[in-house]
Amino acid sequence: MGLQCGIVGLPNVGKSTLFSALSSAKAEAANYPFCTIEPNVGMVEVPDERLEVLTEIVKPQRVVPTIIEFVDIAGLVKGASQGAGLGNKFLANIREVDAIIHVVRCFQDDNIVHVEGRVNPVSDKEIIDYELIIKDLESIEKKIQKTDKAARVGDARAKVELDILKTYQAALLEGKSARSVPISEDDRREAIGDLHLLTVKPVIYVANVDEASLLTGNEYTAQLAEAIKAEGAEMIIINASLEAQIAEMTDAEEKTMFLAEYGLTESGLSKLIKASYSILNLITYFTAGVKEVRAWTIHRGWKAPAAAGVIHTDFERGFIRAEVIKMLDYQQYRSEVACREAGKMSVEGKEYVVGDGDIMHFRFNV
Repeated sequence: MGLQCGIVGLPNVGKSTLFSALSSAKAEAANYPFCTIEPNVGMVEVPDERLEVLTEIVKPQRVVPTIIEFVDIAGLVKGASQGAGLGNKFLANIREVDAIIHVVRCFQDDNIVHVEGRVNPVSDKEIIDYELIIKDLESIEKKIQKTDKAARVGDARAKVELDILKTYQAALLEGKSARSVPISEDDRREAIGDLHLLTVKPVIYVANVDEASLLTGNEYTAQLAEAIKAEGAEMIIINASLEAQIAEMTDAEEKTMFLAEYGLTESGLSKLIKASYSILNLITYFTAGVKEVRAWTIHRGWKAPAAAGVIHTDFERGFIRAEVIKMLDYQQYRSEVACREAGKMSVEGKEYVVGDGDIMHFRFNV
């Protein structure tokens, strides 16, 4: 599954530094606006302790983790929805991603220019929110005009769709995001699925702080947390420069010691990657054999044939059954054979809903 999270924010908030830490692809980082013009794309492994457990037990020839793509998108400025700065390009790039990582500056540093001339995380957030909302409102109103014509000539489906579109229009005019509108997923897909709205995408806020504020936050993170409370969004506090240092460490013990010096047990980037996986409502299942232990990404709630199709479309088309072992059972019995002998391997059909952490083997025929 190709999944993308777009890293966005005003210029000079730490987006490119964060991206460089997230992936081996090094983004150009400098102290001036629009340093990032073409979006950089990095393939980032999703940290998963369960994969390490399977590797230790099976000792495979190779290990393949699941990944998420992170896209470093050019900084946005006020007026982007009308084309200011790199506005149109920025908004087009956001439209293509599955989720948004919104980096917000929560530190003072006179040596780093702020595009608005001051540090105010709530105002920064509102600038980007406003630009995204304005662009979405433009898309909604264009479709309302088209749908209204069909509704006027008696198209029953168009009338229902028009009501939904007007609900979205009202929310956007109030300054609310499209994702805040209480519409069923089917109605949402039917009415606005073709619009690829910007504010319908899930968001994680990343508060980029100085080192002194890493554990406790500061007045800026408190202001941002209050501002996003109504959204039910997650906020992660990091120091992007520190994360860039951690990302360059290859020795696990050295990394653990470095984190401990700052009172951390896990890097902010690890938390961010896991949170990104979570907000996209994804889970992982595994295939485990001597040749390969591999993690596979699927949407929560998928049934066995769809999960098999992620490996190969033939697996879904010719699905017969799935042999499933739960992770805790695999850890206890230490092999597929032992799990089968203990009655801990179940045989599941087409209606089986795959669980997070399932170890699966598919039988198929085409």
